[in-house]
Amino acid sequence: MTRHWQRIESLVSGSMEVPGLPGVRLDTIPVFPDPRGTLHELFRVDEVPPGFQPLMACSSWSHSGVVRGPHQHVQQDDYFTFAGPSDFLVALWDARPGAAGADRGWLIEAGQTHPLHIYVPRGVVHGYKNVGSVSGLVVTVTSLLYRGWGRRDPVDEIRHELDPKVPYVFPEV
Repeated sequence: MTRHWQRIESLVSGSMEVPGLPGVRLDTIPVFPDPRGTLHELFRVDEVPPGFQPLMACSSWSHSGVVRGPHQHVQQDDYFTFAGPSDFLVALWDARPGAAGADRGWLIEAGQTHPLHIYVPRGVVHGYKNVGSVSGLVVTVTSLLYRGWGRRDPVDEIRHELDPKVPYVFPEV
């Protein structure tokens, strides 16, 4: 299958659902500067999609040029924060049963230049590439515990990066 990529223009402020990708939401990150630096709001329970109940938060640092994913979850929803210090290109596609946009992919720029929260519901494949020149931080808040209570369950991921049936090549910037 050939995937047709659509670039989503970054938000100046506010919130939006990604057209053609139901349930995926973009929110600009409130940034409050003062003489000491800045404060970024990473998570507010009053601003996440209804029904999202976070159970865990984690962070990852990705070096320049590194790709993470793509993968999807069967039961887990993710709420990503891309605030810097680098920039990322986030790739998404819909793998939910009956998805109208299964042959389409969406690209979103997020990070230092465009600080964004991205809500990704279960079944939507997601991955990202650090397209900046420095290592970048991504904070993820999830609706499930990684490997369940006490880390005793299987990981809720369907990995796509090594699946030869999935024609996934991270698009060049």
